[in-house]
Amino acid sequence: MAPTLGVNIDHIATIRQARRTVEPEPIAAAVLAELGGADGITAHLREDRRHIQDRDVRLLRQTVRTHLNLEMAATDEMVAIALDIKPDYVTLVPEKREEVTTEGGLDIAGQIARIGEVVDKLQGAGIPVSLFIDAEPAQIEASQTVKAKFIELHTGQYAEAKDETTRKQELAFLAAGCEQAIKAGLRVNAGHGLTYWNIHPVASLPGMEELNIGHTIVSRAALVGMERAVREMKQAMRGEL
Repeated sequence: MAPTLGVNIDHIATIRQARRTVEPEPIAAAVLAELGGADGITAHLREDRRHIQDRDVRLLRQTVRTHLNLEMAATDEMVAIALDIKPDYVTLVPEKREEVTTEGGLDIAGQIARIGEVVDKLQGAGIPVSLFIDAEPAQIEASQTVKAKFIELHTGQYAEAKDETTRKQELAFLAAGCEQAIKAGLRVNAGHGLTYWNIHPVASLPGMEELNIGHTIVSRAALVGMERAVREMKQAMRGEL
């Protein structure tokens, strides 16, 4: 059974913000993604507000019919916003102002006290927390220590592999991390850099629950429409493309 699909709509907002105008509308994109079969909607409210804006998150909370995953940095500002909006779950991610996109997993092991505090605050308010991490044993252990409900394995190294040997090594690394996490009582999602052409092996990992995918779906949606782009990603996850 294939994992569910969370569609990240950040780059719909990126196109809008390029002109500081009102279109395309991320909320409409979320509706169309759900009509196309998305099992959830993901949005990253960055500290610099480079794409998704506060009003987007509030409107998404009111309109998403599946579930809303809010990606955010572990800052006091973002925690306050999450506690106010109450998404279905939060994914804590690393964030650097100068990066084009997220460059790696969050270092949980190096900041257990801080991440533990944020996890306690959010989960105490009924908001499950996922931690975006590399599939390293120490980071998985730390994620268990801070009592997160989920982890999201960073698939960037797998997606960027230049040859089949490296790709297989990275897939094995993800598989081992997935197995370790499940044994530790963590639920497992994954994402970053996944495309229609490399998604199936990750979707086939035992115990994988959800894949969060944005750029490749939005890129395809620009040419064929959001509903079709989402339907085709679901097919790719099942190995049918």
